[in-house]
Amino acid sequence: MSEGNVGATGARRPDGTHRVVITGMGAVSPAGVGVEALWRAVMGRECCIGPVTRFDTEGYDVRIAAEVRGFDPTEHGISKKEARRFERFVQYAIVASDEAMAQSGLDLEAEDTTRIACVFGTGIGGIDELQSGFFTLAEKGPKRVSPLFIPTMIGNIAAGNLSIRYGLRGECLNVVTACATGAHSIGAAVRDIRHGYIDAALAGGSEESVSPICLAGFSNLGALSKAEDPALASLPFDARRAGFVAGEGAGAVVLESLEHALARGANVLAEVTGFGSTGDAYHMTAPEPSGEGVARAMRQALAEGGFGPEDLGHLNAHGTGTPPNDSTEFKALEALVGPEAAREVPVTSVKGTTGHTLGAAGAIEAIVTALSVMNESVPPTAGYAEADPECPANVLTEARTGYAQKVALSNSLGFGGHNASLAISPFCRTAK
Repeated sequence: MSEGNVGATGARRPDGTHRVVITGMGAVSPAGVGVEALWRAVMGRECCIGPVTRFDTEGYDVRIAAEVRGFDPTEHGISKKEARRFERFVQYAIVASDEAMAQSGLDLEAEDTTRIACVFGTGIGGIDELQSGFFTLAEKGPKRVSPLFIPTMIGNIAAGNLSIRYGLRGECLNVVTACATGAHSIGAAVRDIRHGYIDAALAGGSEESVSPICLAGFSNLGALSKAEDPALASLPFDARRAGFVAGEGAGAVVLESLEHALARGANVLAEVTGFGSTGDAYHMTAPEPSGEGVARAMRQALAEGGFGPEDLGHLNAHGTGTPPNDSTEFKALEALVGPEAAREVPVTSVKGTTGHTLGAAGAIEAIVTALSVMNESVPPTAGYAEADPECPANVLTEARTGYAQKVALSNSLGFGGHNASLAISPFCRTAK
């Protein structure tokens, strides 16, 4: 066994760079508002998928989705004026970030806010406003298009509005890597903190993808499950899997250098010990079949933390429930740990519970991974029942508890061949 984090005592790593820790987490998901609702649903193997209520699906091949149901932004700290001006992906980002910032306990009046960044992405952005604007232009003419159309719709406006809300004057970025966006946003912030460019960051991803144009486009691409029964729609790694279910929401984390967190007496939740990021250079929508690029990202993430493949406690897989994705990800796991160990390492996918939240998925799943190592557990995968002999991952159908781990990986893959892997470990003041 390797000794993970060899010599990484105190607040610095052996190479002198900063250790990066999580001090706050927030979520809006199909399970409801808040991290607690998300964790309860995932650990309880709940399915939060149901009939689409946001628009009439007559004529659509797909009529189910994982919506954030009953969401009223004014009940969660957003003013009526903001609710009118902000698209749903921005509203979700704000509510999740409010929770994360509150848990972190950051006193922004006492901080040098030029040293706190906001790295918050979205895969698609304000798709509802975009579709509405096109209709207005076509039906009523150019003079009737809202003057706020552009700043309402553009993807970077979640990061912009978050930085304005909290007064964060460090780097302000919107990372876009499709379904890997949330993970890449966190990874970009981790690298900035690790190398001393900033002391802390608010990072994550948000999406409002349950919309007419998105469901039509993804459905016609053949990416979505056409199952009528919500419980049989999102089936990660299952032999019956036939596509993903569109979801929506946001995940937010507050990241800090360990030095900064300890200096202010913060409660450290978990540590981001590594980050891997690679490209497939293969296809617009399909993952490279061998999983080489995914395995490389996973290997990078483990190595950055001083871990070896044998230290992997569990994999929080991208696990979309599409036949190519899950097979590719299992091949990547085999390449990482070997064929025998790949059948033993616990694997989970939250997408049986939340559907695929696209640009928010990497952030929401990083939160679940952090909670897993914090609570010495691995969540089960909702929907999984029939093992695929071509993809024999050790997918849990019951929660594994009392399971201490050195490190877990959270994978995210995006159209275009974007691969991201976050290594997350339980926090130990003196890393071993």
